Amino acid sequence: MKLHYRVIGDETNNKPALFILHGLFGSSDNWQTLAKRFSANFTVYLVDQRNHGRSPHAIEHNYDVMVEDFAELIDDLGIDHFNLLGHSMGGKTAIGFAAEYPELLNKLIVVDISHKQYPMHHEQIVLGLKALDLSKLKTRGQADRALSAYIDNAAIRQFLLKNLYWERKGQLAWRINLPVLANDIQKIIEEVYFDTIEVPTLFVRGELSNYILESDFDEIYNKFPNSKIVTIKNAGHWVHAEQQEIFYQTIVDFLLSE
Repeated sequence: MKLHYRVIGDETNNKPALFILHGLFGSSDNWQTLAKRFSANFTVYLVDQRNHGRSPHAIEHNYDVMVEDFAELIDDLGIDHFNLLGHSMGGKTAIGFAAEYPELLNKLIVVDISHKQYPMHHEQIVLGLKALDLSKLKTRGQADRALSAYIDNAAIRQFLLKNLYWERKGQLAWRINLPVLANDIQKIIEEVYFDTIEVPTLFVRGELSNYILESDFDEIYNKFPNSKIVTIKNAGHWVHAEQQEIFYQTIVDFLLSE
């Protein structure tokens, strides 16, 4: 699959490459502000994973195919050494890629996720998104009010509704492949299996998030022997948005260190 991507920075400047993979129901758009900052030191590639953003839709959605999608993109670009950052679902894709193609990576950054299986926790989001009748909703405000019956958090609603676009005048449509994502949600929370990953790896967790628990640390250090875990205070799962300055500096310090 030919994934959609955008480049922030000059590809001819010989700066090291940094690829960023977004999370579930996200897109490359979510990372533009940080990518512009990262471009001071890196050529940044923002990638839309399958069934998200402007990348193609497909009936399969699991980490095996997402890893191979990304490997195809890297092969097409002819880039053989780069840094890779993934958040949430994108973090698991990044872990899967590092397990299969460690020789291509300089450093790996995994944001608020680990390789483990997670309990199902997206039911309300999926119910809310599927309940929206886009044939009757004529404004984003109407969509937000309808979604609020399922999701109280306004920030989460706005994040999800960024996936709406105007297919034509007066007609909203989803950029995400909602039926497939809803059907394959179990595969998105599955464990990514591998022996060990030796690539230098930084795990960044939000203090207020429950995606990486302190009880997970030993397993992470065992599976990633060349890793460290950083906790960013006063941040939840969207740590990169909630504490952007601290997050930015944490990433740059790791990538520029010897």
